[in-house]
Amino acid sequence: MTPAPLPTLALRGADIPLLGLGTWQSEGDDARRAVRDALELGYRHVDTATGYGNESLVGRGLADSGVPRDEVFLTTKLPPDAAGRERETLERSLADLGVDHVDLWLVHWPPAGAATPSTWKQFIALRDEGLTRAIGVSNYSLAQIDELVAATGEAPAINQIPWSPGDHDPDLVAGHAERGVALEGYSPFKRTDLADPSLVEIAAAHGVTPRQVVLRWHLEHQVVVIPKSVNRDRIAANLEVTGFSLTSDEVARIDALGRAAEAASGA
Repeated sequence: MTPAPLPTLALRGADIPLLGLGTWQSEGDDARRAVRDALELGYRHVDTATGYGNESLVGRGLADSGVPRDEVFLTTKLPPDAAGRERETLERSLADLGVDHVDLWLVHWPPAGAATPSTWKQFIALRDEGLTRAIGVSNYSLAQIDELVAATGEAPAINQIPWSPGDHDPDLVAGHAERGVALEGYSPFKRTDLADPSLVEIAAAHGVTPRQVVLRWHLEHQVVVIPKSVNRDRIAANLEVTGFSLTSDEVARIDALGRAAEAASGA
């Protein structure tokens, strides 16, 4: 199957492909090959972080792929303990990645658990200098996002958080939309029961796997998703979610898994 073109989402500063390659826990030559393979297969979005310790390997994979830099959406993240050293950290990331800018730079976690508007002000300044096209946060609450906006007048373009059918929360989705903040999900399979009857039945109806259904569900909701793999076949299979769509009823069935998870937890 030849994958359809990757759909994108407009952010302030850049258009982000809705599907990307995650690289958390990708190490050594596996990390380099995963990035090279993904780009050769048709991915145009790679997510890394300074804290992953693999930026130089991601950069080598990008170079080895032969795909022009301006065709690849590249994300990295500031470790929370680097607050106060934003410029130094980003410049080192760019050097390790072998690029002169990234497309998205995120605050990886709220530094010391706090929103830290001082760091967000530096993000805005470095974005305005052209070292990154767009800026955002990761693992922030809506209240922390509101604190950044109150201090600077500018909301993050995106918030990267754990997301899966079991995490689906319409109020949280709406809260981000009201603030003009896109959602990006990580670890899409970690908290998903891939043997759930709804996922299995929907997958069978489309001739795909439950994993592919989970990824397609993200795309139907316009939530960016970055599954990690170092296996070329799995990387290719993840890309094939552009070849089918879910019906509104199927999306609603998957959404309901979030309510079921909430009920099971006693919330």
